[in-house]
Amino acid sequence: MSKITAAEVNKLRKATGAGMMDCKKALVEAEGDFDTAIEVLRKKGQKVAAKRADRDSSEGAVIAKVNADASKGVIVSLNCETDFVAKNDSFVELATELAELALNTSSKEELLKQDFKGLTVEEKLIEQTGVIGEKLEIGAFKTLEAPFVGSYIHAGNKIAVLTGLSTAGDQAEEVAKDVSMQAAAMNPVALNQDGVDEATIQKEIEIAKDQLRQEGKPEDMLDKIAQGKLKRFFKDNTLVNQAFIKDNKISVSDHVKANLGKDAEVVAFERVALG
Repeated sequence: MSKITAAEVNKLRKATGAGMMDCKKALVEAEGDFDTAIEVLRKKGQKVAAKRADRDSSEGAVIAKVNADASKGVIVSLNCETDFVAKNDSFVELATELAELALNTSSKEELLKQDFKGLTVEEKLIEQTGVIGEKLEIGAFKTLEAPFVGSYIHAGNKIAVLTGLSTAGDQAEEVAKDVSMQAAAMNPVALNQDGVDEATIQKEIEIAKDQLRQEGKPEDMLDKIAQGKLKRFFKDNTLVNQAFIKDNKISVSDHVKANLGKDAEVVAFERVALG
C-alpha cells in the first residue's frame, strides 16, 4: 500500500472535522480508501456516542433563524456536555447550519432525517460526537409563523427568541427585535393573561392569600385583594403587558402600537434558554 500523504489526511479532515491524527489512523485502517476512512470515523463516532449516551448535554448553542420573507422562524439548540465545546467556532457554525436547514422542516424528527452534506443530520451528529468526544444532540426545536417574524440571539448563544407580529410594517424588524430582547431578558410566562395556565393562576392566588393572612388581613377580604395581586402578576409576567425595558413608562404592547399602528400587536413568541 502506498504511503498516506498529508494532502489525503487534510482532505479527510476538511470533510469530517476530525483531528489530523484521527484522520491519518482512519486512512491507514482503510488502506488509503477515502470513503472507507469516512466510515471508520463514523463507526468511531457511534462507539463514543454509545458510551456517552447517559451523559448530561445541558450546554450548547441556541440559534434562531428567520426565512427570507420573514414569515417563519425557527429556534434550534445544539446541545453538548461542556461550555468549552459550546464556545468553539466550528460548533457554533454547525449549530447555525442546522438551524438554516431546520427552516424547511416542521419537527425535530424531520430535521434529523434531512441531508447534511451527504449524511443525515442524525449521522452527522454521531460523526461529530466521535470527533469532539462529547455527546451531541438536538435539544430544543421551536417554530413560529406570523405575518412578520423577527428574532434575537443573546450574547453567547445561550438564549434565543422569536417574535411574531400581526403586521409587516417598515419598523417591524426593529420592533420584533426589541420585543425579542424583552422576552430574552424578562422571561415572561406567557404572551398575555389568556395564555397563563389555570394551575399557575390558582398557585398565585393561594400565594397571595397566604401572604395576606400573615399580614393579618380579614378572611372575607382575601379574594378581592388576591385578585388585585393577580392583575399585578399578569402585568409583570406576561410579555405584552410588561413594562418595556427601553422605556418603563409604557408597556410592550404600547411600544408595538406606537411604531406599527394602533391595530398592531404581538401574536406569538418562542423563547429557548440553556442553563
